[in-house]
Amino acid sequence: MLAAVLALLTLAARPLCAEVRVGYIDSARIFTEYKTAQEVQAQFDRQVQGWREDAAERARQVNQLRTEVRDQSPILSAVRRQEKEEALQKAISDYERFIQEIWGPQGRAAQENERVTGEVVQQIRAAVEKVAGAKGLNLVLDVASGVVVYADKTLDLTPEVLTELQARAQGATSH
Repeated sequence: MLAAVLALLTLAARPLCAEVRVGYIDSARIFTEYKTAQEVQAQFDRQVQGWREDAAERARQVNQLRTEVRDQSPILSAVRRQEKEEALQKAISDYERFIQEIWGPQGRAAQENERVTGEVVQQIRAAVEKVAGAKGLNLVLDVASGVVVYADKTLDLTPEVLTELQARAQGATSH
């Protein structure tokens, strides 16, 4: 009976003794050096710049109306002053709504950033999986996350992942 229990425990312990093969990547370096990530970031930056310019124009309009209300208020009729103040309040509301629509927590900037980085992250993940699979690894960490305190440089898959991403990009452009 004791031999049977020991045999069972030995069999149960085998998966725990399985060799763990680990590698790591530096996602910050990949995002910096991967051409597609650079292009996506540049496109997103241009879009953000357009939103900033639009916001600046709206702020300029609000400030112009504010100045008009302040400077012209003493000489305007009550009805005309009311119209100017309503126009100012509408411009302020429009500006604040625009700011929330673009830069709020669920704004277009956050959504667009999530969409474009999500596509790049999927590409990187596929390349990491291919490189890790080819090397027989069962765990890949990211040093950019700050979780890895020390790792032997020979475990760094970043150059191979970048090569794989470049090869995929070349394949996509040659079709």
